[in-house]
Amino acid sequence: MRARAVRDYRTQYANPIRFARGDVVALGARDTEWPAFAWTTTADGNAGWAPVDWLQPRDDGHAVALRDYSAQELDVQAGDTVALQHELGDWWWCTHADGRSGWLPARDLDLINDTISEETSE
Repeated sequence: MRARAVRDYRTQYANPIRFARGDVVALGARDTEWPAFAWTTTADGNAGWAPVDWLQPRDDGHAVALRDYSAQELDVQAGDTVALQHELGDWWWCTHADGRSGWLPARDLDLINDTISEETSE
């Protein structure tokens, strides 16, 4: 599945949070705009938004990562086409034609109907 960026998007965090399955992270408050995500701090002190569904909360304010995660966002220009890999909390993990990958908010993407043949779209 593919989509076209409807507006420019720029990465919000210079050092995106990353963790591996099994890592223990500190779990903070949920995001009010994107409730599928919670403020999370890794053992090295890096903090950012991470998907709540990919974390197993413990009783001590920490959580265990259920899978690998990177909060890497993708810089795009309006009109760029990206391949959609998977959706999470109204964000898509995308791959740009130049090979870069990262998250983009679904509200900034217009899905492309790949079932229409090029002959009928001309």
